[in-house]
Amino acid sequence: MSKEEFAVFAGKYMDMIYRVAYSWTKNSHDANDVTQEVLIQLYKTTKEFESDSHMKNWLIRVTVNQCKMLFRSPRNHMEDIEDYAETLGFEDKSYLDLFCAVMKLDKKYRVPLLLFYYEGYSTQEIADLLGLPGKTVSTRLFRAKTKLKVYLKEE
Repeated sequence: MSKEEFAVFAGKYMDMIYRVAYSWTKNSHDANDVTQEVLIQLYKTTKEFESDSHMKNWLIRVTVNQCKMLFRSPRNHMEDIEDYAETLGFEDKSYLDLFCAVMKLDKKYRVPLLLFYYEGYSTQEIADLLGLPGKTVSTRLFRAKTKLKVYLKEE
């Protein structure tokens, strides 16, 4: 991959990689580290991608794997979500409440929710990306929505 191609792809997918990493790690520093590592792997790869969606799927899979590796390390820590959310500058308080409620969810619910609603993947595509059965992803999405309703009613 040439430097010019890499720059185009990095610019196109960096935010998506960061969102997936942050939803997994709940820490902006770790999400930045994961994003950087994934982009380095993209630059070094000799893999030929069939399409943009093939590359996007590969990047999500690599991001998830990097996050799993990060959680195996002894330095794993999480930051205060409310403090981070304040730096994002949501226009409407309901968006801030929704973000905080989503981040309260366990990662097994949070990541499929992000991939389904924000990235637009189907349940089967999410299942393939995360290495889970399709029904498990459907169940996790259902439970995530149920938990979100409870969290949002509390606030």
